[in-house]
Order: sequence, then structure tokens, then C-alpha cells
Amino acid sequence: MSDGFSPPLGIGLVGVGRHGSRYLQHLLGDLPGAALAALCRRTAGKRLPGCEVPLYGDYRAMIADPKVEAVVVVTPPTLCLDICLAATSAGKPILIEKPLATSGADARAMVAAADRARVPLMTAQTLRFDPAILLLKEQLRTIGRLQSATLVSHIETKANMLPGTATPVPLGALLELGVHLLDLVRFLTGEEIAEVRCSMAPAGGPETVATVRLRTTGGLACTLDIARVESQRVGTAEWIGSAGTVTADWPGRTVTTCLTGGASDRRTVEPRPTVLAALQAFVHAIRTGTPPPVTGLDGCRAVEAADACYRSASLGGAAVSPADAG
Repeated sequence: MSDGFSPPLGIGLVGVGRHGSRYLQHLLGDLPGAALAALCRRTAGKRLPGCEVPLYGDYRAMIADPKVEAVVVVTPPTLCLDICLAATSAGKPILIEKPLATSGADARAMVAAADRARVPLMTAQTLRFDPAILLLKEQLRTIGRLQSATLVSHIETKANMLPGTATPVPLGALLELGVHLLDLVRFLTGEEIAEVRCSMAPAGGPETVATVRLRTTGGLACTLDIARVESQRVGTAEWIGSAGTVTADWPGRTVTTCLTGGASDRRTVEPRPTVLAALQAFVHAIRTGTPPPVTGLDGCRAVEAADACYRSASLGGAAVSPADAG
């Protein structure tokens, strides 16, 4: 990433909670072309062991630091709009953890601000960097015309607690977990989501279960099964084509291809830290002046699809187009 002569890119990190700490560890030692320049966290007076960079309690002050050349945001998504507007106004590239925002309207405002400022905006849809997903995308070309797909994401409830508390993350399962699957449909097919039908439970609070049936612009039917569970993490995708099937299990790191003629192939992939891969892609895009591999618009489209799902659920599962969800 570095040309061997340019100084490391100075990155400011906003948010050092459970997930932000993963970004912190990679920024401290795993990115030769970049270096942690500053941190912003709510408890600004509490320093982190082994981390001697400036510590801010206000993201605006951190963004204004001249040593901060790019910004990485790992905060609750309700905060991302204001941080994005501040970073783009300062002309600083920004990487934001998924979901990009809590509404399509906010996500569109973020994309528009980055476009006006001509500042790179990347969404950390980290599942796109998973080795099993990348092999799945490659193998889809072997099974003929795609006909249908079923994607499952079940994540343990205990993994969705605010750091240091017993309080659940105030996001429903769809927006926190399902946004990965909504993005994968676009990533793996190259098509937009044309229509969704969705049911959720419970009805009176942040949903823990969501079932989505969607159709892409190319007519592909996909079912998404999303849930917070007590145990047993599941992450699978089965794609059926005219010439066979491909099934990926990303927690299990396997991809299985079965062709209609009887040939079968099961591969195991090596683990790869997806957060590190996202950071590497972000730094590479800045260094080379090329678009990031997961743009702000990609993140926006996933949030718009989630908007459509919430709208559909409120209408008893009626068909809703992301373009009409508001």
C-alpha cells in the first residue's frame, strides 16, 4: 500500500467499543501504509494502554487535527450522519461501519455530501471481504443461470450487547445483521433489489427475527432468514442455478458446489480478518485515487432496502420497492 517513500496515512478513529477495538488493534500494527493519528471516544480522559496518540472527546476536534488525514467511524449508526458531514466538510476521506445510517434519507444525505466535496466515502460491509463469500462469488459462474437463493444469518444475542453493560444494541436484527445479507444480494448478483416482502417479530420493539422475500431487477427470488439467537451462530447462503447449486458457510469456512451432472466440490478457505481487509482497501483507495470497493452508495442501497423491509412489515408483508420506501 505504501510506496516506500510516502509517510503513513494518518487515520483518526471514532469509537473504541467492542467492535471499534478490532479496528484499533489493526490500526496500531497491521497497516504498513497507515498509522493511527488520533482517537475519539466518549470517555476521553481514560487512556488506552499502549496507545499514545491524542485522545479527543469531540469528533469535530479530532477531525480538525491536521495529523488526521482520514477518518474511520465505528459508532452507533445514529451518530454517523453528523460525523460524515463534518469529515466531508473538512475534505477528509471516511470509512463508516455498517449500517451506513439508520434511514435511507440519512444515507442519501451522506452520499450527497461526499459527492459534493469529492471525498471518498466507504462503507465497511465487511462480509464482502470474507474468503468464503469471495469463493462463492467465483463459483456462481459455474452453476448456470441463477434461479433462487436462501441466505441465513443467526447471531448470538450475547454478541449484541453494549460494551460493559447488559443492554442490547438498540438496533433491530434486520438493520444490524440483515443489512449484510441485503448488501450480499447486490454484491453477488450485480443487480438491484426491486421489491421486498417482510415479516418481523416482536412487533412492539426492536425485532429479533426477520424474514425477507425479495426479488431483484433481474427477477431472481431470494429469501433472507435473520435472527438473534441464544447460541449456535449460523451464516449460510445457498444459490440454485440451472446447472447446479453453490452453498457457502462463512463461520464454517466452507464452500460446496454441486453440478447437475453429479460433480461435487467442497473447499475449505483460510480465515482472514475482514476488518483488516476493509481497512486495507480503504487506504489503498486513498493512496491510488481510485473508488473504494464498497462505496457510500453501496451502503446507502442496503439501508434503503432495509427501509423497504420495515415498511413492508408495517403493512403486513405487502410488497414494497426500495425506491418507494421514503
